[in-house]
Amino acid sequence: METGKHNTTISICKAVGIILMVVTHSGCPRAIGAFAFEFHMPLFFITAGYFFSLRYLDDEASFVKKRIKGLYLPFLKWSVFFLIIHNWMFDLGILNETYGNASGGVTHPSSWHQMQQNLWTMVTAMGGYDQFLAGAFWFFRGLFVASIFYLLLFKAFDLAASKAGKTSWRNLAIPFAICIAALALAAWKTSEGLRVINIIQGGYREIMGTFFFGCGFIFRQMHNKYKITWWNTAIFAATTFAFSRFAPASMAWNSDFQQFARLPLPAVCGFLMTYNISTWIDRSKGRIKQFLVFCGDNTLPIFVFHLVAFKAVSLIKIWWYGLDYLQIGCHTVIHEHSNDDCFWILYTIAGVGLPLGCTYLARKIKSHVKSHIS
Repeated sequence: METGKHNTTISICKAVGIILMVVTHSGCPRAIGAFAFEFHMPLFFITAGYFFSLRYLDDEASFVKKRIKGLYLPFLKWSVFFLIIHNWMFDLGILNETYGNASGGVTHPSSWHQMQQNLWTMVTAMGGYDQFLAGAFWFFRGLFVASIFYLLLFKAFDLAASKAGKTSWRNLAIPFAICIAALALAAWKTSEGLRVINIIQGGYREIMGTFFFGCGFIFRQMHNKYKITWWNTAIFAATTFAFSRFAPASMAWNSDFQQFARLPLPAVCGFLMTYNISTWIDRSKGRIKQFLVFCGDNTLPIFVFHLVAFKAVSLIKIWWYGLDYLQIGCHTVIHEHSNDDCFWILYTIAGVGLPLGCTYLARKIKSHVKSHIS
């Protein structure tokens, strides 16, 4: 359903994606995590590409400004925030040098020089963020680079098509060509172990992000011909599950060629499955739809603060099992007993609910203050 420019079906899709992102960070059962990893991050690139407009081919400045405002500046704002509080988190024990990630890696207080270097890296390369409190921030860079790269490729292909007198290729032929080009680049990169040396983590996520961004644009062009049925939803779900079970993949930055080859089909199927289900939810009325639309329209606070919100549940788990308080520093969640309890459900509820709740209350307070001032 579209109300003006507000597509609530896409909002619900994004809500599903952000909830699944929190689930994958919550210490959930492996089968659930593997299923979500197949499509939950590609979904965000696809939904972003869904709103790409051909008018940006003649108004590149507006598109770049929009990307800077919506991705680069929020990245910089919250990365600097976590940079500032990094050492303070050690004073509170929330970060410590005793407990860290599941492989035993820990983080350390930053020297003044390290803080300055991290700041430079944030500004110039969209890197240098706190891995334990802001580890998902790669997405800001990934979508920023992918969307601008998509625009540049579109401009190049469009120029070539115009010279050949093929102006009608804009709607589908060029978008398909860009997706094929992105896949070819990703195949070349992963098969030879190449790196884009001026992009943090080597560029794989950005290249695949370009492909998925293009998939979103193509889906929008073909939307009127797309039919939503129970049987194709079941096929999409079964395909995604089969890959997660027998040939798992994700948008991991260090994916090899086999992992790359296994990703595109289940990722697109996972999105289509989610879109179908979101459409059915959107046709209904009630609190579930309202919550999901609100969640999908406010993914940023969840994205930024879900790992911090996890610490509240870690305190409960420490009390429940009588664990060392410093285990609050575990990333992303407390690993002890995680294979035989259901604390991942509480982590998910907190990771989604606390940032959303604070956002809702902040807006209510702001609205209340404004009404009294006026």
